[in-house]
Amino acid sequence: MASVEKILEQMRREPASIRFADLFKVCERHFGRPRQSASSHAIFKTPWPGDPRVNIQNDKGKAKVYQVRQVLLAIDKLREPK
Repeated sequence: MASVEKILEQMRREPASIRFADLFKVCERHFGRPRQSASSHAIFKTPWPGDPRVNIQNDKGKAKVYQVRQVLLAIDKLREPK
């Protein structure tokens, strides 16, 4: 499996070609262990108020494009200087 930084680069270039396992790995690195992962969904908690979660879904081994984009936005928000 590729490193998290390499996966992030690929997510930015080609969000439609991301495997669910790779997206899960990126989410785990940035948000910790998922609150739920028993079904086809995995839900990760984020540290800000409002809607503090990232929800990703396994679609036959692939990640859904809109969820890849949501994860990228959440990671960018995490990396913003405070």
